[in-house]
Amino acid sequence: MSNVGFRIKTHIDRPDKKLVKLFSGMPVANIDDCMNRTACLDSGLRPYNKSKLLGCALTVRCTSGDNLMMHKALDMAQPGDIIIVSSEGAQLRATCGEIMVRYAMSRGIAGFIIDGCIRDADEIAEIDFPVYARGAIPNGPYKNGPGEIGFPIAIGGVVINPGDILVGDGDGIAVINPADAEELAAETKKVTAKETKIMADVTAGKGMDRAWVDKALEEKSCVFVD
Repeated sequence: MSNVGFRIKTHIDRPDKKLVKLFSGMPVANIDDCMNRTACLDSGLRPYNKSKLLGCALTVRCTSGDNLMMHKALDMAQPGDIIIVSSEGAQLRATCGEIMVRYAMSRGIAGFIIDGCIRDADEIAEIDFPVYARGAIPNGPYKNGPGEIGFPIAIGGVVINPGDILVGDGDGIAVINPADAEELAAETKKVTAKETKIMADVTAGKGMDRAWVDKALEEKSCVFVD
């Protein structure tokens, strides 16, 4: 019996850690640009501190207002895993708080992404552990289930598979299929180098190429009215 909706997959295929580290320090916006601007979770998932997010997805599905399966994921997670929780965007109860964050840190877990709320937001803001969520509320969760661990979930307009590479900064979170990672990292590195040069030229007063603006307007038949 598969028991869909209340099950745990005990084996997760994780990418090589060297592959994950290729994205260390890379701006999420540049990664997304190299993925045709389609790879990021929606803007409702925001960071609760300034810690950078980088690791691979351990996917969790919880019912609204419940965190039983997230607790089990805390014990299953390996160092470098990011626990990403689909909790139906729950706004009435928190899925986790400071104690769970500190326990995750002690086990080498690389971050939390909660499609719902957290609590202890002030304390989490001071901890060097990346946490993303849709909001904060004092109400605590139940621990009844059901839920799933290690199966695909959908959050913020993107499907996340176990083992996907997750990169987050102040702009948001990018989701990367490990099969695309090496080529994507190389392309993102080029974009970052190009942008670094543009910013250096602007800072030095050399300006930047703006000819493309009028060219685009002309191609789209924009009319100028005096």
